[in-house]
Amino acid sequence: MTPQDIQKYGDELYEAFATRKTVAPLTDRVPGITIDDAYRIQERMVFRRLKAGETIVGKKIGVTSKVMQDMVGVTQPDFGQLTSAMAYSEGQDLPLGGMIQPKAEAEVAFVLKRDLNGPGITATDVILATDYVVPCFEIVDSRITDWKIKIQDTIADNASCGVYLLGSAKKKLSELDLNLAGMVLEKNGQLFSTAAGAAVQGGPVNAVVWLANTLGALGLPFKAGEVILSGSQSTLVSIAPGDTLNCIVGGLGACRINFTAGAA
Repeated sequence: MTPQDIQKYGDELYEAFATRKTVAPLTDRVPGITIDDAYRIQERMVFRRLKAGETIVGKKIGVTSKVMQDMVGVTQPDFGQLTSAMAYSEGQDLPLGGMIQPKAEAEVAFVLKRDLNGPGITATDVILATDYVVPCFEIVDSRITDWKIKIQDTIADNASCGVYLLGSAKKKLSELDLNLAGMVLEKNGQLFSTAAGAAVQGGPVNAVVWLANTLGALGLPFKAGEVILSGSQSTLVSIAPGDTLNCIVGGLGACRINFTAGAA
């Protein structure tokens, strides 16, 4: 794709985000679009958000489960960039009025105390660089009509980033085994799904290793203080104003989120 094409589609996705409207899948309109093209479009879309006053506060790993990988036809994850406007903390109601077609995922977030500069990062490096982990919710939101996405579509759309909410329960990685830790997700007080950390790339730490090395090869380091969303351990949850979700991670704690109809 030409630089002009990259800018065109990145601006289109930014405008879709800003106006809360969807666009047709890029993979239907741009024959031969590659994953590299998609990441360049993502870069342009995120640039527009930064130009509007947001800042980068972390990264997310997407398409980590086999179900999602089968859905978009790939065998490896993707990534997106988290901005300051996406961040919520437990205790805050999360308004859905500013989103288009949101769905929720439950996962574990890593908060770094030191930089991680790949490639060559190992699991030990991730453990040493992590200040603590927390249970969290990511609310994904696609600017692609009816979620009709292939991997290039979701990557270009900043890995379908919406917003995220960090729980208040914190633990050091040395205090638990995330691979074996079970996660229970409840919706409106009823059991919705169960999972274990090993469902995410063999474990959340492994997912962060993959991302650190992938970003490092692109010259993008993780910075101390950044948040890393390690990938969904739940299936996608349809949500609406008035819904409440609660996830419990064994050995770590719980995180609760309430959805309202207002705008952010």
